Amino acid sequence: MQNMEPATKDRKKFDIDLSYGKVREQMVADMLQDKKIEVKSERDMWMRTGNIAIEYESYGKPSGIAATESDYWFHNLCIGDEVFATLVFDTNSLKRIIDNLDYKKSVSGGDNKASRLYLLNLQKLFSSDVIKAFKEKANEQEPS
Repeated sequence: MQNMEPATKDRKKFDIDLSYGKVREQMVADMLQDKKIEVKSERDMWMRTGNIAIEYESYGKPSGIAATESDYWFHNLCIGDEVFATLVFDTNSLKRIIDNLDYKKSVSGGDNKASRLYLLNLQKLFSSDVIKAFKEKANEQEPS
């Protein structure tokens, strides 16, 4: 097999990028080993509305994001029976994002409409103001 690494003269920041990439690869591997994960799947509705639904209550009791003990939240975006993409959040980070959103719509859904769900707009979820607020909150929580 041919060596795919660039020659030393062509590397520029390759070593730094490679190291960063390897650390992130290990983080993904760690998510799947000895961690609790919650997997939710959005069917076609997300394409029409631009929203994902995050359950937080069912039959008057905490459920979904409010009750999970997972370390990571995997949210599949499906088109028919196929997974188009999967969003992966550290569960505590997702809770923090939801808590700090300036706007989130709450609706009834699920069996017998007995569940309460947050509708999170995908564009808003990844907007610069949400990312900025997330970073500010993270900095506030760092030990001095």
